[in-house]
Amino acid sequence: MKPQITAGPATMTPWTVPNILTVLRLLAAPGVAVMFLYFHRPWADWFALALFSFAAITDFFDGYLARAWKQESRLGAMLDPIADKAMVVIALLVITGYSGMDPWLILPATAILFREVFVSGLREFLGDSAGLLQVTKLAKWKTTAQMTAIAVLFLAMGLEYVREAMTLRSHTALIETLSEFGTQDVNVVDLAQSGGDLVWKTGLGLIWIAAVLTLITGWDYFRKAQPYLRDTPK
Repeated sequence: MKPQITAGPATMTPWTVPNILTVLRLLAAPGVAVMFLYFHRPWADWFALALFSFAAITDFFDGYLARAWKQESRLGAMLDPIADKAMVVIALLVITGYSGMDPWLILPATAILFREVFVSGLREFLGDSAGLLQVTKLAKWKTTAQMTAIAVLFLAMGLEYVREAMTLRSHTALIETLSEFGTQDVNVVDLAQSGGDLVWKTGLGLIWIAAVLTLITGWDYFRKAQPYLRDTPK
C-alpha cells in the first residue's frame, strides 16, 4: 500500500507593518502624478513633495522593522525594489515634464531610467540565478541619492512656479487668471524669489550624483552576471 501524500496548508504572507509600509510606498508612486491631476500648482508640487517624502521615509523603516522584528518575507523582498523603481521613474517623468524639459535634467534622468530597465531585464534573464545580484551598500546609497534629489527638485518646482507667478502678477491683466490657480495667498513668496533658482541647481547637482552612482551599480551588476551570459561552446 502506497503512503498517501497530503499537502500541508498554504502559508499566507502576513500583513505585517513592514509589508504594509512597502505597499503604501508602491501606491504612493502613481499618487505623485495624480497630485498634478487634481490640484493646481504650486499646491500640486507641495503635495507631491509631501507624498514622495513620506514614501521615501518608509523605504528605510520597512526594511529596518522587518529585520528588527524578524518579519522578513518573500512578498516584501519582491515588492521593495519594485516600489523603489516605480517611485523614482514616475517622479522623474513628472519633474521632467513640468520643468520645461531642462536638458541638464533629461540626461541624468535618462541614465537612471536606462539603468533601472537594464538591471530589471538582467534579473529576469538570470531567473533562478538572479540571487547573485544582491543589493550592495553602494546601491542603497544610490537609492538614497535619487530620492533626496527628487525631493529637492519637487521643492524647487514649487518655488519656481510661485516666483514666476508673482512676476506675472505685476501685469494687471493677468491677476484674475492667476488667482484661479491658487497663487494669490502663497506664504512662501519671499523664499521663492530668493532661493528658487538655488534649490533647483542643488537638485540638479544631486540628480547628477545619483545618476553616476546609478551607472556604477548597474555596471557592477552586469560584471557579476558575466559568467552567466557566456554562450557554452558547442
